[in-house]
Amino acid sequence: MTSRHVALTNRCGDSKSPYVRSHLDNPTAWQLWSPDTLELARATNRLLFVSIGYSACHWCHVMAHESFMSDDIAQLLNENFIPVKIDREERPDIDRQYMDFLQATTGGGGWPLNVFVTPDLHPIFGGTYWPNSKSERGKHGTSFEDILQKVATLWKEQEERVRENGRQITTQLRDFAQEGSLVDEKAEDGEDGLELDVIEDAYQHYKKRFDSVHGGFGSSPKFPTPVHLRALLRFGAHNRVVRDIVGDEDVEHAKYMAVKTLECMAKGGIKDQVGHGFARYSVTRDWSLPHFEKMLYDNAQLLHLYLDAWLITKKELFLEMVHDIATYLTTEPMQSSFGGINASEDADSLVSALDHHKREGAFYVFSMDEFKETLTEEEVEICAKYWNVQPKGNVDRRYDHEGELVGKNTLCVMYDTPDLAKELEMSDEEVRRIIASGKRKLLDYRDKNRPRPSLDDKIVTAWNGLAIGGLARASAALYSSSPQQFRAYLQGAEKAAQCIKQHLFDPSTGTLKRVYRDGPGETQGFADDYAFLISGLLDLYETTFDDSYLEFADTLQQTQIKLFWDDKGAGAFFSTPADQPDILMRTKDGMDNAEPSTNGVSAQNLFRLGSLLNDESYERMGKRTVSAFEVEIGQHPGLFTGMMSSVVASKLGMRGLMIVGEGEAAETASRAAREGVRPNVTVLRVGGGGAKSEWVRSRNALLRDLDGKREMVQVCEGGACRLLEGKDVEALFGE
Repeated sequence: MTSRHVALTNRCGDSKSPYVRSHLDNPTAWQLWSPDTLELARATNRLLFVSIGYSACHWCHVMAHESFMSDDIAQLLNENFIPVKIDREERPDIDRQYMDFLQATTGGGGWPLNVFVTPDLHPIFGGTYWPNSKSERGKHGTSFEDILQKVATLWKEQEERVRENGRQITTQLRDFAQEGSLVDEKAEDGEDGLELDVIEDAYQHYKKRFDSVHGGFGSSPKFPTPVHLRALLRFGAHNRVVRDIVGDEDVEHAKYMAVKTLECMAKGGIKDQVGHGFARYSVTRDWSLPHFEKMLYDNAQLLHLYLDAWLITKKELFLEMVHDIATYLTTEPMQSSFGGINASEDADSLVSALDHHKREGAFYVFSMDEFKETLTEEEVEICAKYWNVQPKGNVDRRYDHEGELVGKNTLCVMYDTPDLAKELEMSDEEVRRIIASGKRKLLDYRDKNRPRPSLDDKIVTAWNGLAIGGLARASAALYSSSPQQFRAYLQGAEKAAQCIKQHLFDPSTGTLKRVYRDGPGETQGFADDYAFLISGLLDLYETTFDDSYLEFADTLQQTQIKLFWDDKGAGAFFSTPADQPDILMRTKDGMDNAEPSTNGVSAQNLFRLGSLLNDESYERMGKRTVSAFEVEIGQHPGLFTGMMSSVVASKLGMRGLMIVGEGEAAETASRAAREGVRPNVTVLRVGGGGAKSEWVRSRNALLRDLDGKREMVQVCEGGACRLLEGKDVEALFGE
């Protein structure tokens, strides 16, 4: 019988992850997820206690402070288990398989994710935050110590039964994990049975759940869900065929739901009202009280979303949000000195440099006394009204479990400035000036007096891809109206792309690494790293017309197909490569969550590349990716909104705009493409406008004999092309 006794030491110092390294001083002898650790579990016949979190997670910090710093709990963990600490942002594959287990067995999920796992990696029991017996919550229910003791006893006394349960659970998870595989043989030929009215079905899903008072969907907590909002906003930007299927009235209501939500978010506490960026989600229905962590993947997607909203509605508020988020992503602390964009900022921070206890939201909330200390009497009166700052604070105690926000205020915009001006019998211009002055003073006070939340300075390839695309599109849209911002945002996108190519891409193999921090990490890129980066590079190409970005995207697309494509089944992309040794099953990501689905983005990439490069093999794979999820999309269309543009492309094809040379028609077409929302339209430029097109002319056979100096604007769709005059371009996009 194998020995259960081993002297463990804390290995967090061997990790580059800021989250894992933050547990370096724990008496809990954390191990890293590695072949050596998994072999140690087998050799000692111990259960693994796998704890997964991320740097900006508030409850991860609470549990670390309460439990993992406890000598008593550390003793229980070290003597009975192999404790393993994982950064979910480095290993989303491990996180997903055990989160799927937790959601299937409990109906809930979240972080920290804590799972007991057999030496064969089968999960047997899990949960999220468990309280220490000495904490207030632990005194009124099952504590973490109770759970550890019960699981340890069960393993010692009924090991074989526990193992069998774990095997059965894994078998059931494999049966459930059929997303992207439930298709008939038609999928082999790229034929899908989906009709375009599935878009109307998706709209109806969100119409039923829409909160007409506060925007968003459902009650609390509320997440931004950029993928779903973007789909709703874009229904009206599709061609007439799609608009007729959805119906003009429903198209307008879909736009209304998105616009209402974006307005409420921009005015809510989820938005950093004196600084930049958005928090991850709101605890309350009205967006007033966030969990204060700021994530790159949220802000990158929101940049795309607010840009679409501004281009469609021309509302000043949305343009302000575009500049706000783009500035956040291209300045310190988010954009690193070597170009990559950092992962997140923490929810918790010290109240002052003299304090020793971090509190959630400490960096962002204000008391009325701080307003009076910082602002003039007139500014206090107006700004307190504008942001709903109350003498006793405005945070509902029901949501402040730790009592950390007593007497504090989250800043939420309560008035449109014309309404506030009317109430105060002042001019709108004067009210705006006073609010702007107050905002500057509050920001200066905050920066001088409060330590900034901890920064997770990992460069995550996938999330940088999302940001590259948003910044590139923002710069393109602002090319004519805001040349200074155009240059800053474009430079930010190009620096991030160069950082990924230089530090996380291996040109000899065409492969990516997942993260960079003090050098590339060991983890190879996953399918989403390729998908999101390819998408960002395509946006960057259509902004600059520098075909080196298109070439890089093509290289990565070929690697993604080689490593992740399901060539023996229904098609589409697995999340992990075939040779991944430490996972229970390979799954396909099709549903949109906090991040867009890998296959939703990948399908769109394939259609875009097929159009830009005249490559029918990419188009066929795009169709097969959609058809692989035919059953699931038909059953739950509202969960696959990121796939809707590709459903349309599968049925109606892409529309390719080719601009050649220079002249009035070429510039009109280029400007119209830059400054509009154009689903399923690609833009290719050869010659003129600073375009670099040598590579694309060799890759796309249709371009090889083209005269790049002779002005021409051409649109191709449905297997036919036609030439356009300048006056025809705007009408083309309205068809």
